[in-house]
Parts: sequence; structure tokens; C-alpha cells
Amino acid sequence: MSTEESPSRAAEAGRKIIITIDGPAGAGKSTVARHLARHFGLLNLETGAMYRAFALKALRTELPLDESSSLEKLAAETAISLEPGEGDNRVLLDGEDVTGLLRNQIVTDGASRVSVFPAIRAWMVRLQQQLGAMGGVVMEGRDIGTVVFPHAEVKIFLDAAPEVRGQRRYDQLGLKGSIPEVQPEEVIQDLRARDQRDRNRADSPLRAAPDAVILDSTNMTLEEVVQAAEDIVEAKLKPASNTLVR
Repeated sequence: MSTEESPSRAAEAGRKIIITIDGPAGAGKSTVARHLARHFGLLNLETGAMYRAFALKALRTELPLDESSSLEKLAAETAISLEPGEGDNRVLLDGEDVTGLLRNQIVTDGASRVSVFPAIRAWMVRLQQQLGAMGGVVMEGRDIGTVVFPHAEVKIFLDAAPEVRGQRRYDQLGLKGSIPEVQPEEVIQDLRARDQRDRNRADSPLRAAPDAVILDSTNMTLEEVVQAAEDIVEAKLKPASNTLVR
């Protein structure tokens, strides 16, 4: 498996596909999306970063994260954009590069809280659809394949057991040995609470699209996960390649 391979059949045919990757927190969506974008010559647009950027602004302005009306007013005066970078996207919040501020636990939890409101999700969906309107993108999040791009050519639902996702998030955040020390069990508990919010919210709950391929990474290595995702995309594109030219 190599990221130096020639462009995919879709790219060669000039077809601008959309690949969606949905799933719960800590499943590895960002890692898989980055790999697929590089491998197939597409842009990686991490939509979860958009929610985190908005949560960051709400936290900065000290708005309560459980009041929809206040958040709606804030959204009306907020500009969020993504720019492809060498690794992660650059996330611009009202023109400020806030990429390095979006991965702490407070902002991540805030993103989950503000995302439950229908008005905020509708606003975000419009922004996301604008970003991916021309195709040629990999987009990951919670409802990309079900709401944002229901007609995407390739849909993957990436999942894993909460215990595994929690340990991965714990390792990712570098919490081992921190003071005060945070235990993996606490991160797992937070993920379970977030899963509960995401799966049971009234608007756009987290679920796999009917035509999504479910990829459970619980017992897989990172290399196995990205290879499996790559294979899913290739398998989806093969039948389509016969109908690209009419």
C-alpha cells in the first residue's frame, strides 16, 4: 500500500467523487480521511473541526452552550472555513487560524453540546455543502452520508467499541502521566456520554446510512483500518468506472 500511487480511476476519468466517513468520536475518522484524500488525490475536509471552531468561539464569548437562541445569534456573525494543509486542514475562525486550539477536551466536549441544536446543525450543513459542492472531497463527521451528502458515491461508517475508542483518545491526547492524572476510564466515560448525545439527538442523530459500508475497527491495527477503507473505495469505484463515459 503506497500513497505515491497514480491517481485513481475516478480522477483519471475526471469524475469528482465525494467520499463520506461517519462514526462516533475516537473511531479514527480523521486518520482514515487524511489517508484516503492523499491516496485518491482528493481534498480532506474535516467537518468536525468546524463544530469545534464554533464551540471555541462560544467558549471565548462565555455563552452558555445549552441555549439555542444565543448560539444562533453567534452563528449569524461567525465565519468558518477550511483550507487544505500538508497534514490536517487549516481551520479559520473569523479569519483567525485556530487549528492548534481545537483538540483540547473542553473544546471537543463543547462541540458535542452545541451540535445538538437543529438550527446550528442546519447552519453547519449549509457550510459543509458549500465546501463540497464541486466534489473531489473526503468529508468526515457524524451525519455526512445521511444528511450533508446523501448521494455521495462512497459512504463508510467507521465504528469501534467504546473501550477501544476511549483508549485511543487517551493516547492521542497524551494524558498519561498528566497532573492531575486523568485515567483512561474517565475518557471512556466521556465518550459514552457523547455517544448517548450523538445517537439520541432529535436532529440528524448519529447512524449509518442505509448504503454505507460499516467498518468496525475494534480489533484492527491502524494499517489494517486504512487498507480496509482503501479497499472499500476501490470496490465502490470499480462498477462505476464502466458507466463514467457514455
